[in-house]
Amino acid sequence: MLLLIIEGFLKKDIVKKMSFKKEVVMLMPTKILVPTDFSQYSDRALSQALDIAQEYKAQVYVLHVVPENIGHSIDDYGLTPQSIKQMETRMINGARKKLQKEIDKFPKINSLEVFGEVFIGNPSEIIVDTQKNKKIDLIVISSLGKTGLAKYFLGSVARNVLKGSTCPVLLTK
Repeated sequence: MLLLIIEGFLKKDIVKKMSFKKEVVMLMPTKILVPTDFSQYSDRALSQALDIAQEYKAQVYVLHVVPENIGHSIDDYGLTPQSIKQMETRMINGARKKLQKEIDKFPKINSLEVFGEVFIGNPSEIIVDTQKNKKIDLIVISSLGKTGLAKYFLGSVARNVLKGSTCPVLLTK
């Protein structure tokens, strides 16, 4: 029973019985985004995402972001813009190969639509932008990164993705 108090007085004639229907809404993802830093923690997130994708016949987007601050710190050593661009290209190509190896570790991928992408930028911003641009309806991300400091706190990338995402985020350990 819901009691309404108006102007400090209990109005018995306003009291109504209200029933609330419980509506169960199940998440049935069609597009899953899995950011990876190639760590064992990211492998676990990818494995769980693939299990979910198999269950719901969802597409999986595996994303690696080369941090943009690497290029900026290289610039501090007096390298030319051309040599920095060459290094970035090598880093992206190397990351693409590594990403394909990462994807190939999982035999269940053969029955799924899986796409790999590599970008340079701020990891959490790229992840959130990709989620919005591709209309991703679930992000599966490790709560730990390469440093493995999750024993002490939630990773900053995962935290920022949680804050910026407009879809559900599944954190894995």
